[in-house]
Amino acid sequence: MSTSPTDASRFTARDLAQVAVFAALIIALGLPGTITIGGGGVPITLQTLGVMLAGALLGARKGVLSVLTVMALGLALPVLAGGRTTLTSLAGPTAGFLIGWLPAVALIGWLTVKAVPRYNVLVGTAINALGGIVVLYACGIAGLMLRTDLTLWAALTTNFTFLPGDAVKAVVAAVVAVQVHRAYPVLLASSVAARRPAVDPA
Repeated sequence: MSTSPTDASRFTARDLAQVAVFAALIIALGLPGTITIGGGGVPITLQTLGVMLAGALLGARKGVLSVLTVMALGLALPVLAGGRTTLTSLAGPTAGFLIGWLPAVALIGWLTVKAVPRYNVLVGTAINALGGIVVLYACGIAGLMLRTDLTLWAALTTNFTFLPGDAVKAVVAAVVAVQVHRAYPVLLASSVAARRPAVDPA
């Protein structure tokens, strides 16, 4: 029986349930609140761990949809850490970081699917760091420069404060992803199938 990329790329009820669960996880990780260090006005939160996990466990499509769900809910509800809404975040210095969730989760998800079945903690940590630190910080720095009077160097040094915590998040997300994919490989099944060429019946 052949599998077409179109069929593999469709969202099933299970896919949507997974999206909802991870959107709820990202929101729940915002409940402990925020810690603000330095003068940039950008708080430290656990929600970026949820973004990394969404990409590492669901792949790009479902991971992006999870983040978009959080952002959509945030238009009406204070679902972001510190009791902030999406509009509140976009109006302040955190705008770049919030927008950066999308390319971050997309890159993590895409690279994770590419790495299967050779995905391990080291590979996963590197992927999570590339998306959740390099890409996210690039977007965050741009947002800081647009929303504040910080120079490029000041915006860069502001992000140094977040590095140790975000490095730990990258490792934690990779460790969790390795264990989950080993026990429940179906999470990425549709994403892996979508990247493979169609198999024509003989």
